[in-house]
Amino acid sequence: MNTPTEAPRLPLPPFSREDAIKKVRLAEDAWNTRDPQRVAMAYTPDSRWRNRAEFPQGRKQIEAFLTRKWQRELDYRLIKEIWAFDTHRIAVRFAYEWRNEAGQWFRSYGNENWEFDDKGYMAVRHASINDLPIAEGERLFHWPQGRRPDDHPGLSELGL
Repeated sequence: MNTPTEAPRLPLPPFSREDAIKKVRLAEDAWNTRDPQRVAMAYTPDSRWRNRAEFPQGRKQIEAFLTRKWQRELDYRLIKEIWAFDTHRIAVRFAYEWRNEAGQWFRSYGNENWEFDDKGYMAVRHASINDLPIAEGERLFHWPQGRRPDDHPGLSELGL
């Protein structure tokens, strides 16, 4: 549930296809900042997550989770793509590339199911993720840290 002073996060449900695609890109852009506080603000204060074997609840736990994540997942770059949607829910598939402290690169693949409240905040997030070790030469995500450029291919264009 949101506090009464929180402004709506556009686009709002019920989602059209265009709204859902925009919501997915806004989420991708936020996650590519690797700013845990900024990302956590897109979720309801009592948001419930399932991320691999972790179950953060609420913005403080989400922010702590993301802080730990980006401390170990270095040079993180993410692409999300819509899979399906309805009025208050969006399903996405994603891939991200990162390296660990030892220099081993990974491509992590996954699916997320999202549920939004009426003010456009994500109340529920279920993520299933698999990591594939890759050689540095197999990397496909080569933009400067931050937002993926509009002309960079998405998952389907990359054959992922």
